[in-house]
Amino acid sequence: MADFAPQPVDPGRVDVDVGAGTLRPEGPTLVRRLSDLEGLFRDQDAWRRDVEDGDRVVYQVSSSRVPEEPRELPQSITTILPGTCGGELYMTKGHQHPDPQGEIYLGLAGTGGLLLHDGKRTEWVDMAAGVVGYIPPGWAHRSVNTGNEPYRFLAVYPGSAGHDYGWVVEHGMGSRVMRTDAGHRLVAWDG
Repeated sequence: MADFAPQPVDPGRVDVDVGAGTLRPEGPTLVRRLSDLEGLFRDQDAWRRDVEDGDRVVYQVSSSRVPEEPRELPQSITTILPGTCGGELYMTKGHQHPDPQGEIYLGLAGTGGLLLHDGKRTEWVDMAAGVVGYIPPGWAHRSVNTGNEPYRFLAVYPGSAGHDYGWVVEHGMGSRVMRTDAGHRLVAWDG
């Protein structure tokens, strides 16, 4: 059997449309609705009601054409819409990289945060336009919209890192991010 040989990617330019949350040349776009976040919000009754009441889009990820292959650096722009489910702020599913490698997020628009968990410790990084959040190897991570506008960030990560969404379902994130009158607060993860 022949060895798999990744297709080379030509050098080039990637244009970022911050307003639209897209990259050009564009790759696939992933749209996540409330129904795609089953089991992630603390208040599952509120989640069921919200799914039945329109199953709103929570976030979307627009990717470049750089493949998720070893030695490549894929990029994507994630846009998380403002909102809550049972008082918990809208968020990404969260994941850990099966091939533990670092990753960076660059805030582009709105306000949000980066919730990180290594199985024991939980860390929070406030994010906004112009802020780089660093995710060390081995840390599960999730992004959260803490504002009233779409929160948008650019992610750059090693193509061989992979995405394990089941890790978060099994281990949690250490904290949840809840809406308050003053903005948001972290509360203990309780399953």
